[in-house]
Amino acid sequence: MPEPRERIAYSSPFLRPPLKLPDGARMVVWPVVNIEEWSIQRSMPRHVSPPPGGNTGAIPDVPNWAWHEYGMRVGIWRLLDAFAKLKIKPTVSINAKVCETAPVVAKALGDAGWEFMAHCYEQMSIHAVKDQPAMIKQSLDLLESFTGTRPTGWLGPGRTQTFDTLDYVKAAGCTWFGDWILDDQPLWVKTAHGPLVSLPYSVELNDITVMVSGQHESDALQKRAFDAFDTLYAESEKSARVMAIGFHPYITGAAHRIKYLAPVFEYFAKHPGVVFWNGQQICDWFVGQQPQPA
Repeated sequence: MPEPRERIAYSSPFLRPPLKLPDGARMVVWPVVNIEEWSIQRSMPRHVSPPPGGNTGAIPDVPNWAWHEYGMRVGIWRLLDAFAKLKIKPTVSINAKVCETAPVVAKALGDAGWEFMAHCYEQMSIHAVKDQPAMIKQSLDLLESFTGTRPTGWLGPGRTQTFDTLDYVKAAGCTWFGDWILDDQPLWVKTAHGPLVSLPYSVELNDITVMVSGQHESDALQKRAFDAFDTLYAESEKSARVMAIGFHPYITGAAHRIKYLAPVFEYFAKHPGVVFWNGQQICDWFVGQQPQPA
């Protein structure tokens, strides 16, 4: 199976011909909200409550499952309200099973005009999936059945892949993905079934990394987002940049963090030439700048 460097040649946004955005814009901000389904029958994908006595891997892990479930019952509604007031429609990276277990949430996201990006059937490492093509098809089919529109984008759970995952994603009909955090611009990536567009998602501008892994104060993601934006905005004067920022309802949707979300986007919006796009908009723009290679 091909390794990543066999799928994509080395290049850099500092060396490539400049990319230009329409209408005088210079920078894209891509907000992504991750909506997950955690099975109580497996170890939890991540933890906020350490188990007593070092009993790691216990099943059922009710304390951490309930932490995630808070996001589905409370946090997501705070995020919906915040983005509605900002008049921004994020991409939602969604486990397809949410359409079955919390259809009211999935419907509210669709009604709000959020873009659906396929994110596995339920939250688990892609390495634990026995039949990837079947799972990818199941995820896309379910999301299409629920929303009426088949997703064109893919994000692996935890951005995990095996060497052949992208071949399956392309074969299933997706045209772009967000797993490779290796650039500040979109790129074409080879697969066995034709090229895919890699969109620059984020791992460090993500509330999991800052708030859960780093256990920082409630406003830490805001400060990091400002710092990252300032650098990318300066660089975008010469060639367009894409800045993704990721949120989870059980993290940013918590009562002690939600007030720091709006100021982040208000700061971005004060700068001329900044647009807030979803994944398909970014992909379409890039393909117009750099048509699909042979």
